[in-house]
Amino acid sequence: MKVGLFIPCYINQLYPQVGIATLELLEKLGVDVDYPMGQTCCGQPLGNSGYEDDSKGICQLFVENFKTYDYIVGPSGSCVYHVKKHFDILEQTEDVKRVRKNTYELCQFIHDVLGKTHLGASFPYKVGIHKSCHGLRGLRLGSCSERMDTHYSTEEDLLKNVKGLELKTLKRVDECCGFGGTFSVFEEAISVKMGNDRIRDHIDSDVQVITGADHSCLMHLEGLINRNKQPLKVMHIAEILNSSI
Repeated sequence: MKVGLFIPCYINQLYPQVGIATLELLEKLGVDVDYPMGQTCCGQPLGNSGYEDDSKGICQLFVENFKTYDYIVGPSGSCVYHVKKHFDILEQTEDVKRVRKNTYELCQFIHDVLGKTHLGASFPYKVGIHKSCHGLRGLRLGSCSERMDTHYSTEEDLLKNVKGLELKTLKRVDECCGFGGTFSVFEEAISVKMGNDRIRDHIDSDVQVITGADHSCLMHLEGLINRNKQPLKVMHIAEILNSSI
């Protein structure tokens, strides 16, 4: 298979180590990875702000950049969800339908497509998972507490097989962090309160490192942690799964 690596804007600009970890991890797993240099934003910020119609050009450019790949893989549940669910604003050509169908979040691709859970990683720390709303409730990366589903979690399956890692159980395992893209700008006070509540849950659960599959949420939490000088580290799950500490 030939995989097109999709690196979201904020990872490209602010967290390049996550993009590097994603590439290295996929290559370790024997995947033939290519990075289309013409890729830009997937259009999610415009869509979140109510300007979906104005984002059609960006969405179409995404399709043009990735239409030849067997799979498109990115380390961001929210961006992947936007491609899969919100590219319905485009004319549904065969290229558009193929890109929407074959775009996967990183953990989902490793777990469901490659069928792997033991990745040879080592990370001797106490870790708490922040399960982002887009990944959990959109992409169905795990069961939701508001539904009477049998428990499952793609992220947990992968992290439980990391040598030395102690996965901690939170009191509120899948509560929103309050980021929500532009929500954190327009509803700052609510967003901050929700984020601080999530951080407190991790601290109370004796977590050393907060991880997750969506660095937009992690960015929000990391900003609050740094501002409040709290004893927590934030790392994208790709960095942990690629680690050999």
